[in-house]
Amino acid sequence: MRHHSEAFIGIDTSKSRNAVAIAEGVRGGEVRFLGEFPATEAAMRKLVAKLEAKYIRLTFCYEAGPTGYGLYRLIKSLGHECIVVAPSLIPKKPGERVKTNRRDAVSLARLLRAGELTAVWVPDERHEAMRDLSRARLAARKNLQGKRQQISSLIRHEALGYFPAQLCRSPNRALTVASHSGLLRLSCRADQHLGTQRLPLPYLAPLAAHAAATQSEGQLLMGADHRAGQ
Repeated sequence: MRHHSEAFIGIDTSKSRNAVAIAEGVRGGEVRFLGEFPATEAAMRKLVAKLEAKYIRLTFCYEAGPTGYGLYRLIKSLGHECIVVAPSLIPKKPGERVKTNRRDAVSLARLLRAGELTAVWVPDERHEAMRDLSRARLAARKNLQGKRQQISSLIRHEALGYFPAQLCRSPNRALTVASHSGLLRLSCRADQHLGTQRLPLPYLAPLAAHAAATQSEGQLLMGADHRAGQ
């Protein structure tokens, strides 16, 4: 049997557990901490079902962060309102520096009821996948740049400034992406440059970075073509 009309639920999310607080919808209603629950779909479904039995309308919120939007989509699929809050726009009291999961959840519930939270745009699953892929590409590109610098440093350290000209844009510039296949070929002729040693592993490190960057770029282009064709 439902005894109250509305409730506002604040969730402080983390990888393993979610801290949950509730603010009853009536003016001056109680704000209390419900506890911490496993951050699993089954646990959240059970919690929502328990609250559904008592309240007619439920509104949830949690901060945008590394946990993503899975919780948002779950709550929406259960037929309830949910907003993802911009952390930088959450009102804070002057001098309030102590942060705990409990305090954060209670604060979210209270501010949600007062209408003082700013929601962020929540992408659909396709947009989120493309954004994740774009971030992965940037990370792969950054990794590739670092590996190029390592190669250039190793070349100078080993006095291999006379690498074949086709492997470099110019004698004094870092190795290009096109040089990676050349590095593999050079590994078969390492004796010409390093005596009896084989080509050091750091020379081959950019191959994996380049492959990751190329793969992510290809996936981005495929995704863009698919969306354009719709």
